[in-house]
Amino acid sequence: MKKTLLSLVVASALFTACNNAGSKTTDSTEQSTEAGAPDLQNAGVMDFKEKEFDFGTIKEGALVKHTFSFTNTGKSPIILAQVSASCGCTTPTYTSEPVLPGKTGEINVEFNSDNQVGQQQKIITIASNANPNILTVQLKGTVDPK
Repeated sequence: MKKTLLSLVVASALFTACNNAGSKTTDSTEQSTEAGAPDLQNAGVMDFKEKEFDFGTIKEGALVKHTFSFTNTGKSPIILAQVSASCGCTTPTYTSEPVLPGKTGEINVEFNSDNQVGQQQKIITIASNANPNILTVQLKGTVDPK
């Protein structure tokens, strides 16, 4: 009985210690409040020069390339976690290093208009540690048949 009780006390102490070890983050890339939520007042902020690019009217098969630039107007470095497009015909590439406050980052987008005739609107979704965590930019225009 004593061994069982001792085992439970030790297991409980270890469990409690493990839970406390990860409850606070002091990592420079993500500031946290005492409750563990991100500190939005000190987060990075992505300020885009433009959030929408109209490529006009193009012929089917043409490639459209555009760069969306942003400046970090916040207080912490911004790390882009994922950038994805609404369609496989649109390919984004992006800054992989942290974007320090006052510095700029880029999201380069290439749209392949093959088999994409008519009005087009391609949404690019950006996930990061900035405030807000999810932003979108978009390409739009018209593709005429060959």
